Amino acid sequence: MDTVEILARLVAFQSVVGTPNAAIVDWIRTYLEGLDIHVTVLPGPEGDRSNLFATIGPRDVAGYVLSGHMDVVPAAQPNWSSEPFTLRRETGRLYGRGTTDMKGFLAAALAAAPELARANLSRPIHLAFSYDEEAGCRGVPHLLARLKELCAHPLGAIIGEPSRMQAVRAHKGKAAARVTIGGRAGHSSRPDIALNAIHAMSKVLNTAVDEAQKLTRGPFDLVFEPPYSTLQVGIISGGLALNIVPDNCRLELEARGIANAKPEELLAPVRRSAEILTQQGFSVEWTPLSVYPALSLAKEALLATLLEEITGRPSLAAVSYGTEAGLYQAAGIDAIICGPGDIDRAHKPDEYILEDELDECRRTILALAMRCARA
Repeated sequence: MDTVEILARLVAFQSVVGTPNAAIVDWIRTYLEGLDIHVTVLPGPEGDRSNLFATIGPRDVAGYVLSGHMDVVPAAQPNWSSEPFTLRRETGRLYGRGTTDMKGFLAAALAAAPELARANLSRPIHLAFSYDEEAGCRGVPHLLARLKELCAHPLGAIIGEPSRMQAVRAHKGKAAARVTIGGRAGHSSRPDIALNAIHAMSKVLNTAVDEAQKLTRGPFDLVFEPPYSTLQVGIISGGLALNIVPDNCRLELEARGIANAKPEELLAPVRRSAEILTQQGFSVEWTPLSVYPALSLAKEALLATLLEEITGRPSLAAVSYGTEAGLYQAAGIDAIICGPGDIDRAHKPDEYILEDELDECRRTILALAMRCARA
């Protein structure tokens, strides 16, 4: 099967984040096992989602990981020009949910797999495909926790998020959380005997806004846009009717930290402002939603040099979006981003990838295999 055929199969699986993914995992496993490639399916604690890990070459020798996620964001937007889970081919473009983010990379790796299997690699190439990346990299930590039993410690991990096949050495870390405040309902004519959860949440919101403003004053890392850590509230909801004192309010927020900042610590002042409300009779629940660390790989790192050589392009200092790369680095594995497509096309109606981008990605993977064959 060629890359486009494989991509069509992958896009057809509606592997939306947070939903069961057995169908796509089983298809990939069957395809790879048909090439006599060793595959391990790693069920997650959710019970209905799994990671997949495959090794081409010797498992007891240090090699390279090609990392990607199988999940996609929902495709509920009404203005798709065609069915989002059916690949549409038009003048060099391949349309469908996940084509760029990031089933295109998976398809290129799987299309290269037959040649990798015949290459008699001295160093292995591993395929590490995860679930629920779009919910804050929830699947890959379970894969990394079992990596020691799957292979020798890797030399590096290439995370195939869309980067126009230019290697990227850094991104910010992220932490997200939900704050839920419970008050006491009542008629709006007697707010004095009720506890207004929305009014109480305004104190939390003000703290979040103040902290976000403080972060604009530094510290700075000029490789990022913006060059400082950020904090923002994305969702706030509460109340049932105007004449009812609301007894519940929910707020969701995130922080994105530059390389030396811990994003969960950036949220700490907001959490403290919420927990103080318990002294006024409110219930407060703080629920972490996701967290992943920043990526920071030195320009002179061997992995960065390798990617520059096999792509023929200089590496890029940083991008604004986050990936699983920081988790690999936190596990002691050098990591870098390099994949086909453009992040600006992701998470939108009529998401697409170029056939030329898929071809370039496949050629790059084969160039990596040539290095592993003569290592």
